[in-house]
Amino acid sequence: MLKLVRLEWKKNNIGKYLGGVIIMAALLGLFVFALAFLGIANDPDGTLDAAPGTDVISAPIELFTSMAFLIYTSVMLASFIVSAYKNKTMNLMFSYPIKRQKILASQMIAVWTFNFAALILTKLAIYMCVFFGAKFMQSSFAVDFSIGSLSFYIQLILKSVVIVSMSFIALFVGMALKSSKATIVTSFLLIFLTQANIGDFTMAGNAVFPIILTAISLLFAALSIVNVESKDLM
Repeated sequence: MLKLVRLEWKKNNIGKYLGGVIIMAALLGLFVFALAFLGIANDPDGTLDAAPGTDVISAPIELFTSMAFLIYTSVMLASFIVSAYKNKTMNLMFSYPIKRQKILASQMIAVWTFNFAALILTKLAIYMCVFFGAKFMQSSFAVDFSIGSLSFYIQLILKSVVIVSMSFIALFVGMALKSSKATIVTSFLLIFLTQANIGDFTMAGNAVFPIILTAISLLFAALSIVNVESKDLM
C-alpha cells in the first residue's frame, strides 16, 4: 500500500500541491497575525468586533484553517480520483493486476495523509507565531492555548482528523455525480454546515458532533470503495 501511495504522489506531482500548501499557510498566518496584533478585527473605538465565544484566538485559527484545508483536500481528491475517472486515466490504473479497491484506497490515503500532515504543521506554525507575538505585542483576542500542554496537541490532532476526513463526504458526492465541481461545491456546503451559526446556535462548539461527523465521513469513504470492483468506469 505504501508503494501505491508513493506512486500516487509521484504520478500527480505532489510538489505542486506542497507549493500550494506553503503559500496558503503563509497567507493564513499573515491574516491571523493581522487579526490578532494589527487590529483589523477591531471596531473604530478599538474594541474587538467578535461574537461571544469567538473572542479567543483559537476561534479564528481553527475556523480559517479548517475552511482552507477542507476545500484543499476536496480539490486534491477531485484531481486524484474524480478527474482520473473522467480523463480515463483510471482505466489504465485498473488494468494493473491489483484490486480496484486497493488502488482507490491508496489514492484516498495519499490525499488524506498529505493534508493531515500539512494541516497540523500549518496550525502549529500559526499558533507558534501567535504565541511568540503575544510576548511582544498586545493581542486583540485572548490567547487561550498553551503550547506546553499535552491537551493542546491532542486537540490539534483530533480536530485535524475530523476536518480532513470530512472531504470523503465530498468525494462520495463527486463520484456519484461524476463531477469534480460537485466535489468542491460539497466541501463549501460542509463548511457552512459545520462552521456557520444560526443566531447563537452552531455545530462548531458541539463536543459530540465531531465524533458523529468523523464516523459519517469514514462511512462515506467505505461506500466510495466498496462497490468499485463491479461499478462501471465513468
